[in-house]
Amino acid sequence: MIMNLFVRQIVQILLVIAMAPLLMGWIRQCRAWLANRAGAGLLQPYRELSKLLRKQPIVAHEASPLFVATPYILFTTMVVAGAMVPMTTTRLPLAGVSDAVALAGVFALARIFAALAAMDLGTAFGSMGARRAMLVGFLAEPALLMVLFTPAMISGSTSLVVIVRQLARHGIILYPSMAFAAAAYVMVTLAENARLPVDNPDTHLELTMIHEALNLEYSGRHLALIEWSVAIKLFVYIGIGAALFFPWGITQGHDLAALPIAYALLLAKLAAAGAGLAVIETVFAKLRLFRVPEFLGTAFLLAVLGLLVRYLFGH
Repeated sequence: MIMNLFVRQIVQILLVIAMAPLLMGWIRQCRAWLANRAGAGLLQPYRELSKLLRKQPIVAHEASPLFVATPYILFTTMVVAGAMVPMTTTRLPLAGVSDAVALAGVFALARIFAALAAMDLGTAFGSMGARRAMLVGFLAEPALLMVLFTPAMISGSTSLVVIVRQLARHGIILYPSMAFAAAAYVMVTLAENARLPVDNPDTHLELTMIHEALNLEYSGRHLALIEWSVAIKLFVYIGIGAALFFPWGITQGHDLAALPIAYALLLAKLAAAGAGLAVIETVFAKLRLFRVPEFLGTAFLLAVLGLLVRYLFGH
């Protein structure tokens, strides 16, 4: 039985690592279709990562060990975050540590290391990107916590496993509080993953870039690990959203026969979320930087409204 649980945990970790680039390729392909273009194909992110992994990284003489270690730290923290989220089953060895607040702390840890590494060489773009990234994180993290507290109030626990079990047990019920929380979560996901309308991950325009400014000094396998960790982070955020707002299909017991269905439903949720994200990035233009606090302030307000609706009306 214990070996079976560890196998499930390892399978989920491998799924997150292997499927994250495919999710990025799916989003790009959907954006290409919406723009009436052919697109580079679903496997293009794998080709890019393979090309970067074969290249020797170039490190400046002034770089400290922190600069070199950060890509590995980012990749490891995102894998740990992916292992904590019950995406297909709640029977995981890490279920005891899958706390919503702890998960937010893992994301904050990765953000801090990314900002410190960007400022390590003292370049203008790196320092600018670090300041912008910390500003976005400073505004997005409270909104994320407020979002997580709404299902925590419904289930009576901040454990993701308990939240998923309680919400799945209630069946398909439309909670007004969860509707507010879901809208806020979409906005936080866009901001935390440097997606439009907060940031454009495909641009190198120095006046607007946030995510790309953090990584301008990286190359080779270091850049590959960073880009891979970015894809895993988006995968995990979508997995969290699926677990919180669409928990149906996640297995609760030891039934191995239900796991293939759970994996199939997870892939369907990822495909739907990726297509929706492509639509958002196609329809909306990038916000000016000074409008980002208003965007995340709106997300925080929606999350607080969800909490108030749950507290005052009980649903």
